[in-house]
Amino acid sequence: MTDTRIDRRMAKIKAEGRPALVTYFMGGDPNYETSLKVMQALPKAGADIIELGMPFSDPMADGPAIQAAGLRALKSGQTLAKTLKMAREFRKTDDETPIVMMGYYNPIYIYGVDRFLADAKQSGIDGLIVVDLPPEMDNELCVPAIKAGINFIRLATPTTDDKRLPKVLENTSGFVYYVSMTGITGSALANTAKVSDAVKRIKAHTDLPVCVGFGVKTAEQARTIGASADGVVVGTAIVNAIANVLGPNGEHTADPAEAVVTLVNGLAQGVRAARLETA
Repeated sequence: MTDTRIDRRMAKIKAEGRPALVTYFMGGDPNYETSLKVMQALPKAGADIIELGMPFSDPMADGPAIQAAGLRALKSGQTLAKTLKMAREFRKTDDETPIVMMGYYNPIYIYGVDRFLADAKQSGIDGLIVVDLPPEMDNELCVPAIKAGINFIRLATPTTDDKRLPKVLENTSGFVYYVSMTGITGSALANTAKVSDAVKRIKAHTDLPVCVGFGVKTAEQARTIGASADGVVVGTAIVNAIANVLGPNGEHTADPAEAVVTLVNGLAQGVRAARLETA
């Protein structure tokens, strides 16, 4: 595979001596227009890589906040086609920030793998995280994605032991996403010492960057995790920032994009301070 936007961005950040800030939001939450505005605001707020959530009706690995965001998006009429359209719109003004689509296989399967990969590539998608496709099913989507020039990013967890890890990493590219705890998204922050040990263990098996997520909500937590990881992933806190400015009928009590910018600005300061103490 030739260099992707993810590869180039991670190399640039490594040269700067700091971890990346990877920001997740749900495509179409609370509606298409607002969601696109959030997406367009993320890079200026300090996001290095954007994870674009694909809403799905049965998100088994997601906590209540992201489940609710997905349901809001689906209720507003968001589809996989509209999520791809959102990426195309974003690319009109930003051709450098990497976009990783994250979600579940069912919508892609229904859309059609070949059609999806062609449309994803044309829309400027750089990577995929599909949480319910294990390595044993790589021929379904992972291998075709790599052939299409799209990174396939795999999840590793605290239960991924040294025997399993090489299989998980076999076709992984872009970066490894270390889920720092067992359970659903939005849980409490994991023990940072254990996270550091886990990152070292994964790096013994791969030269890929390791980004850590699940539970990061504040700039201080981002700084702490960033001291041992190549990237910090934040999702639930961003989704909550949007939900917190929605009224009972979905009306805006404040600008969701501004709420996200305020949060991400702080998180970005946290990750940018992460290596200053150890430099």
